[in-house]
Amino acid sequence: MRSNLLFKIIGTAVAVLLFITGLASGAAADPSDAKARDIRKLLEASGIYDQLNLMKNNLLNQYSMGFSQAYPKAPDAFWQEYYQLIGQQDIDALVERMIPVYDKNMSHEVIRKLIEMFETPFWEEWKVKMPAISREAGQIGSVWGQELLQSDAFNNSLKALIRNHRLEDLNE
Repeated sequence: MRSNLLFKIIGTAVAVLLFITGLASGAAADPSDAKARDIRKLLEASGIYDQLNLMKNNLLNQYSMGFSQAYPKAPDAFWQEYYQLIGQQDIDALVERMIPVYDKNMSHEVIRKLIEMFETPFWEEWKVKMPAISREAGQIGSVWGQELLQSDAFNNSLKALIRNHRLEDLNE
């Protein structure tokens, strides 16, 4: 039973990660080796690669809450191994899945120009600050979402919508 929970959580984690990055769409034809190499360089130079690692850590932190409730006596050794469940090879595999998306939507010339732009000192500073900005903005967004969903205005509008579409009658 507990192993089923683990598989469900890991499966959900992968699905969430793919959904967040918008990669659930079909793949395009394989890009040339040079273009694929430049796409990897673009992901590194732009800070997206670092964001994927941050997402990985956030995802593991999110699912650790469920595990800590299901297994409150888990030893430190478990948690050390848990945080290794998604490794660099998994991020690399995700990047490989992203390459066709970039290939399909961007010319090689644009990718090269973006790399030039992202390798400037301005963007280097941005990459350093982007994780903290993303973290703080994400927290603000979460609080906003909770406040909005708990507000009387939203809930009254939702109740009216349910009434207008007679969902309770339809779902008896």
